[in-house]
Amino acid sequence: MPLPSPGPAPADTELPPARPTWGETLRVYLEPASLRMFALGFSAGLPLLLVLGTLSFRLREAGLDRTTIGYLSWVGLAYGFKWCWAPLVDRLPLPLLTRWMGRRRSWLLVSQVAIMGALMGMAMADPRTELTLVVWCALAVAFASATQDIALDAYRIESADARHQGALAATYQTGYRLAMIWAGAGVLWIAARAEVAPVVAAGAAPGVLYQQAAWSTAYLVMAASMLVGVLTVLFSREPARVALPPARNAVEWLRGALVEPFADFLKRYGKQAVLILALIGVYRISDVVMGIMANPFYVDMGYTKDEVAAVTKIYGVIMTLVGAFIGGALSMRLGVMRVLMLGAILSAASNLLFAWLAGHGHDVVALIFVISADNLSAGVASAAFIAYLSGLTNVQYSATQYALFSSMMLLAPKWLAGYSGAFVDAYDYPTFFIATACLGVPVLLLIWLATRLAPVEKRPER
Repeated sequence: MPLPSPGPAPADTELPPARPTWGETLRVYLEPASLRMFALGFSAGLPLLLVLGTLSFRLREAGLDRTTIGYLSWVGLAYGFKWCWAPLVDRLPLPLLTRWMGRRRSWLLVSQVAIMGALMGMAMADPRTELTLVVWCALAVAFASATQDIALDAYRIESADARHQGALAATYQTGYRLAMIWAGAGVLWIAARAEVAPVVAAGAAPGVLYQQAAWSTAYLVMAASMLVGVLTVLFSREPARVALPPARNAVEWLRGALVEPFADFLKRYGKQAVLILALIGVYRISDVVMGIMANPFYVDMGYTKDEVAAVTKIYGVIMTLVGAFIGGALSMRLGVMRVLMLGAILSAASNLLFAWLAGHGHDVVALIFVISADNLSAGVASAAFIAYLSGLTNVQYSATQYALFSSMMLLAPKWLAGYSGAFVDAYDYPTFFIATACLGVPVLLLIWLATRLAPVEKRPER
C-alpha cells in the first residue's frame, strides 16, 4: 500500500535540484552546443602559445637571451587589458556583418581573420634581423586573439543555462588545450620536419641551429589551422539575443556599455566582490609565471624539438583530455569550489616536478612524467575556473563582465612573468620553479575564504 503524500512543500521552501546521473552527465558532452564549443575552443587556444611559449622556444633557439625573452612575454598583457574594449565588442555592431551574422559571430569572424593575417606576418619575419616586426605582429595576434576571447566567452555563456556551463567549459577547455598542444608540439614537430640537414656539430650555441625557413613553414600551418574556427562560426547559429534597453543618446549608450556592467557586478556581490576579484587575479599565477620559461628550459636542458613535440603530443593530449573532463564532471557533481581547490593544489604541486627535472638532467622518461602531471592539473584547474567565472556573469553584460574576470586572471601573472627570465639568470631553474609553486599558496587561502563566506547571488537566469 503506497504511503500517503506528505503534501506540497511550503511556499518559501525551494527543493534542491536532483543530482544528474553519470549517464546524463556524459551525454551533455555530445550535445551540439558542446561539440560546437569544442571547435571554437580550438580556435581560441591556438594563438596563445604562438606569441608566448612557442615563441620563446623559437627566440631562444635564435640566440636571444632569457632576460629579453622574459620581457617580450609582456606581449601577452594584451589579454590582461581586453576589458578596456570589451564593451565595444559587447554592444557595437559591425557594418554589414552584424546584420548578416549577428553580434557575436561577426566579431568572432573578424578577429579570426585578423589572427590569420598576423600569424602570416610572424611566419615571414626573422627574429635575428627583424625582431621589431616579429614583436609588432605578435602584438597584433594577441590583440585579435583577446578580441576573439571576448566574443567567444559571451557566445558560450549565452548558448546554455547555468547548469550546462560546466559541460560547455569542459568541452571548450578540451578544444583549447588541444589547440595549445598543436601550437606547441605541432609547431615544433613541423619545424623539425622542415629543417634541412644540420651542418654544425652537436652542442652548438643557441642561434647556430636556427632555421628561419622551417619556422616560417610551421607558423604558416598554424595560420591555416585557424580555419577550424572560421568554418565553425560560418556554420553555427547566433545565440538568442539578450534584449537590451534602447539608448536615447550617446551618453546613455556609453553608460550602458561601460558603466552598468561593472556597477551590476558590484551591486550583486557587494563587499564579497573584493574577495572574488582577488581570487580571480591570482588563481592561475603559478602556471602563467612558470610557463614563460618552460620552453627555454627545454632548450637549455638539451631536449630537441622532436623530443618535446612527441612527449607533449602523445602524453599531453591524453592527460589534457582526462583533466578537462574530470574537472567538468566533478564540477557538476561536487560543486565548482571543491574542484577549484583541487585544481589550485595540483597546479602548484606540478611546478615542483619541474624543479626536480632541472636537477635530474636530460631524461625523456622523466619529461613524460612531468608534462603528463602538468597537463592533468591544468585541465582540472581550467575547467573548474571557467565554470566559476561563467557563473559570476549576468547574461545582459556577458562579454564585458567575463572579459573583466578573464583579464584580471592574466594581468598580474603576465606582468610578473616578464621578470621570469631575469630571475632565472640571477638564480637558477630549480629555484625559479620552487618560487612559482609557492605563489600558489595564497590562492588556497582565498578559495577557503570564498567557501566560508555566505553564498553569493547567482547569475540571473534568462
